[in-house]
Amino acid sequence: MAQVLVVDDSAAVRNEVGDFLKKNGLDVITAIDGRDGLAKLKADPRVKLVVSDVNMPNMDGLTMAEKIRGELGNAAVNIIMLTTENTPIMKERGKAAGIKGWIVKPFKGDAVIATFKKLAEG
Repeated sequence: MAQVLVVDDSAAVRNEVGDFLKKNGLDVITAIDGRDGLAKLKADPRVKLVVSDVNMPNMDGLTMAEKIRGELGNAAVNIIMLTTENTPIMKERGKAAGIKGWIVKPFKGDAVIATFKKLAEG
């Protein structure tokens, strides 16, 4: 089964999103920041969807996305930002990094689960 990688420095958000996705039949792994997320993505080729916060310590979500596309050369994984950030500059940077979607918190799983399932299947 395709995996979803949930990356957020907030344990509450990781648990909320991860538990919701698991309840809806997706296989979920989590990471505490962009550096951890990058390492977990390198280690697990089954990850088809990354759902990430932007503002995190060690490595932010946009830098992680840029490294996924650049350093890892992974253009196949789908990346969604789940964040409180909503500035045009951040969104443009995300678009340049190949972000598929930008969701402003709070997480409303029922509104996005069909899309997430589709993206998780690759």
